[in-house]
Amino acid sequence: MAEIPLSLAEKTFILHGVDANFRNDGRCRIDYRSMELETKLMDQVHGSSRIRIGNTDVLVGVKVEIDTPYPDNPYEGKIEFFVDCSANATPIFEGKGGEDLANEISNVLALAYQSPEALDLSQLSILPHKKCWKLFVDILILECGGNLFDAVALAVKAALFSTEIPKVKAATLDGGEADIALSDDIYESIKLNTTNCPLLVTLCKIGDNCVVDPSSEEEMCSSASTVISVMPNGKISSIIKIGYGSLQPSTLSKTLEMGTNIGIRLNESLISALKSEENLGPNRPIIGFLR
Repeated sequence: MAEIPLSLAEKTFILHGVDANFRNDGRCRIDYRSMELETKLMDQVHGSSRIRIGNTDVLVGVKVEIDTPYPDNPYEGKIEFFVDCSANATPIFEGKGGEDLANEISNVLALAYQSPEALDLSQLSILPHKKCWKLFVDILILECGGNLFDAVALAVKAALFSTEIPKVKAATLDGGEADIALSDDIYESIKLNTTNCPLLVTLCKIGDNCVVDPSSEEEMCSSASTVISVMPNGKISSIIKIGYGSLQPSTLSKTLEMGTNIGIRLNESLISALKSEENLGPNRPIIGFLR
């Protein structure tokens, strides 16, 4: 279904609601919509997750492969993000529109994870200078109902949390060539330490106020949004601005403080949910559509 532009009266109604701290769906400015999260729902990959926030639906799969480390970082592994915006999600994704958004999301994720504090890539090293693990994080946008950046970051962290890397039994150099032996036991694996992986918090400016988790209708009323990547300890690893509007220095300062506090709480809620699901064990019910 095509996205229908809002009339001036509809935009005014949304603006007045945000000013009164009462949004169309009953939330206040700092409330997220309810989320549905599930991990380990694909057998073909090493880690996976699916998240649904309102009408936004995102699926993430993580694959690992043996690769050669970068010469500048011989003791570290690699991570790359690939985003595919399904044309079935919204007609806006058809053609170059989806490609541009996919590149923007992958660049924002790469920027958020570039800090060595965000994800310790040394845990992906096998043989320094010779061999390492490379993480391929594939993101599929199934449905777009606003707030894509936050949804993608939540799904990525959940998928990395569930990722299991095959255990290396032996890694030796034979005549200058690396010889890697992996464990034959599929249950013998290593989990990534994703404690500090950041989440993205989008603060959408509508009028003189900012809202989190904007719906697609609210995004149409906004001239600018600030996307902040926040680690669980409150550190910010990146900040970007989207849109043509401007922000006053005082407004930006309040926005960063608001985004940091929300990001800390969001990280706590996500980790709590992931650990609760993990404690259910292998016999947990799978409700995903891929089973």
